[in-house]
Order: sequence, then C-alpha cells, then structure tokens
Amino acid sequence: MTVSASTGTQATLQNASRTGDALGETKVSGGNVTAFTGSEARASRDTRPLRLITCGSVDDGKSTLIGRLLWDTKAVKEDQAATLARDSSGKQNDLGLPDFALLLDGLQAEREQGITIDVAYRYFATENRSFIVADTPGHEQYTRNMATGASTADLAILLVDARVGLLEQTRRHATIATLMGIRQFVLAVNKIDLTGYDRARFDAISHDFRELALSLGVRQVTAIPVSALKGENVVYDGRASMPWYDGPTLVEVLEQATVRSGQTTGFRLPVQRVSRPGESFRGYQGTVAGGSVKPGDSVVILPSGMVANVTKIVTFDLVRNAAVAGDAITLVLDRQVDVSRGDMIVAIDSQPQTGVAFDAQIVALQPDGIQPNKRYWLKSGSRRQRVSVEPVSQLDLKSGKWGPSEALSMNAIGKVHLAFDEQAMFDAYEQNRTTGAFILIDPDTNNTVAGGMITGKRSSLGGIHTEETRVLLSLPADLADLILASDLVAGHRDELEVRRITAARAQDLLDSLDG
Repeated sequence: MTVSASTGTQATLQNASRTGDALGETKVSGGNVTAFTGSEARASRDTRPLRLITCGSVDDGKSTLIGRLLWDTKAVKEDQAATLARDSSGKQNDLGLPDFALLLDGLQAEREQGITIDVAYRYFATENRSFIVADTPGHEQYTRNMATGASTADLAILLVDARVGLLEQTRRHATIATLMGIRQFVLAVNKIDLTGYDRARFDAISHDFRELALSLGVRQVTAIPVSALKGENVVYDGRASMPWYDGPTLVEVLEQATVRSGQTTGFRLPVQRVSRPGESFRGYQGTVAGGSVKPGDSVVILPSGMVANVTKIVTFDLVRNAAVAGDAITLVLDRQVDVSRGDMIVAIDSQPQTGVAFDAQIVALQPDGIQPNKRYWLKSGSRRQRVSVEPVSQLDLKSGKWGPSEALSMNAIGKVHLAFDEQAMFDAYEQNRTTGAFILIDPDTNNTVAGGMITGKRSSLGGIHTEETRVLLSLPADLADLILASDLVAGHRDELEVRRITAARAQDLLDSLDG
C-alpha cells in the first residue's frame, strides 16, 4: 500500500485524516491512498453517485461488509470512530477490531438482537466515485424493507456465507433485485477465511449463483472471495491469503459499475402541483421522471390527450433552457389546458401505454397477502386509482419456476392482472422505474400491502396465447443465454421451457416432429 501527497512530500496512513487532510481530501482506490488538493479532488471524481444494496441471508455479514467499506474508505469521522470503539466495548473479535456492523445497525432492537431490521443508507467515496449504499435486512419477515432498498439501486451485492452456500433467501433477494430492474450483481462469497481460503468452495458457489442469475436473465455477475471482517478483497486486495484470486476488489468493481439511465423513454412529468401565484402565471410542477424537455417541444397531457407547446422551464432560482430526468421544475405551456395533480405531461412522439388492463409483477408485503379480485388503491407517483387485482401465478423460490396461484401470501412474488375503473397510464418498468412502479394500499387499513412493477398492457383478446401455439427452437448454448438474458424475454420467462441437450439429440427431436 502506498501513500503519496500531491505536493510531492511523503505522508503516512496514520496521519491522513478520516475526513480529509489539510490539502483537501484523502481518498482510497485499489489499495492506494492519495491526498488531493480541493480542486484536484473535485476534478477527478465521477459526479454521478452509484446507488447499491447489500442483500443475502441472515448472518452472512452484510452490515459488517458495509462497515468495513466505510472504515477503509475513511468515511468514518473521528467522533463516529470513538463512538464505535465505545459501543464495541467487550465485543471485539479475535483480531481486536471493532464491531463494524454497529455503523449500520442504529435501532435499539437491531443492536440487541444482532440483526438488521430497517434499511440503513450510508455514503462513502473513493478517488473516482461517490456511493450511496443501502444495508437491507436478511430476515424473511423484513423482505418488504429489502424491496424498498432495491427499488432505487443500480447494483446489488449478494452476500453468501462461504461455509453454507446459496440459500432460499439468497434466491428470494436475487429475484426481487431482478424484478426491481437491477442487472448488475456482485457475488461476495464472505467468510472465505473460515474455509481456509478454499478455492474449490468459492468456484462451486460462483457456478451455482451464475446459473441462478442466468435463470433470472442477469449476465453481469462478478464473484469475489471476501473476508469482510479482515477487509480482504473489500477495499484492499487479499492476495497474501488468496494468491489464486487475481480478480478485482469489491470497491474496484463498484467504481466501474454503470448507473441506470432515465433516458430510456421520452419526456415524462408526473404533475404534483399546479402553481398559480397570480393571474398572469400558470405552471405545472413536478420532477422529471424520464427523458428531457426544452422550450418549443410539443407535449401531450394525459389522460385528456390535449396537446400544447412548452414555452418556459422554471426552477426555484432561474429559467432553464432544458430539463432532464431528476430535475424538479415548473413547466409553462403556450395555452390554457385542463391539468391537475396526478396527470402526466409527456413527449408527443413517445407516449406511455394507456388502458384499463395491465399485467404486473408484485411482492406481497403484509400478513394478509393479496386476495383474488379484491379492490385496492393503486398509487403511482402522485396518481391514485381504484384497481382490482387478480393473482395469476407465483414464483417457487426453491425451484425457480412459476406455478398457478389464486392468492399471494406475505413475501410471495407473483404475477397479477390489474383491472382499473378508469384510464390508467404506465411505462413498462424495464423502460422507466418511476412511471412503471406502484404500490397497492388496502382501503380498509390504509396499509401498503404490495409493491409492484408493470410488465405491459394486457390485451382483452389474450394476444398470441389464445391458441396455445408453441414453437421449438434449436440454438447454440451461448446464443440461447444471450436471448434468455434480454429484456424482451424478461417479462415472459415463466412461459418458456428450456432444455440443454446435445446438437445430435436436438436434431433427432426435430426430425421426429417432421415424421
């Protein structure tokens, strides 16, 4: 490990402040700690933070891993370090290190039970990038909290205990992360030191997880052997203990990960408020949920279908010449139109799907689950509508297969039909997280009973499935993997049956059909 100062003088790691030295900031990347002046630090950092979650089963070490990330990237301030040392009194491990999990587990119940209950968000940075990390619960009863953390994440770190391997909860969390649109996975095989750094064990777990990821349509998986407690392959490499592993550390993978774009659909502005400070001004306020807009663009107001042109884009302190996804704006149009809270202003040449029947995937979050054809409130952004929910199928987390189901119990992952009383408007969740996501609210209790993702508009005629026609394809294995991992197939994975056989066997089957 090397330490250098931008002035050319040598520094020591012990003298580097946890929050930055007098030169500006101290950042960690790939095992190197470099001190930058304030201007150099700002110029070198990616301005787009990566949002990530850690998930997995109970006691896999999720909170310890994030605590180690915070500690080794110098994100723990001096007063926090002192508090951590005090709270860890009597709990130090054999290495004499503090209990890193206490940096995340803030609730009294979490500390008493040694588990994570709530989603804890923390911030840290390296030389190249800043990060927002969510530590999510591993207990099945807190699956709803894990789904909350995954709903805004760009990448998921799946932790697995090297001694145990993949569990049902691992499959559940990987499935929920995929449903939430996450397509980048890091498999952290933790506690590898407790297996004597067994390479064969690591390879076997990695193979099993890649098979699981492929079945979910995810191809971007990086497997890393990790000891969160010792800090091996987290920020600093663990080659001294694992000379057989020459891949990246966890923080190196995070630095290279991509952020989900809000530009996959045209302009979307869910209207939150109509602003009328005086008779001469009328503006429509909200946060841009996709695409971009500039003065002169033609837009459509949904559900009314009225067309107008943008004349001005206003923020709290200035008039803008453009706005993109994530910007909070007030939009001024060139004519008087009927717009109210819950409507959506969209690009005229790229509109969401509208209708009264949609297909969706949901995660049931309450003990009563989802009852067939019960009427709920569906809330998406600032819009709330009455909807009937008909469960269709449920995912068996042990086998990874979908089966028919007429009801969904708590923590179940299922596919449903949504029937609205009035016109609804959505994008597919794969295209836009904001306009494709929703929650279901029980009108009797006002509890949020499910979180859901729109897969598409449902045809009343049943589409291509009315005659139950099937097609058999014989493809090379690598091409089949590419097709199965595509977004196009993601919404129909339960309708596919895949068998891996030899080319000769496939030819025999096709020949027998011709006969």
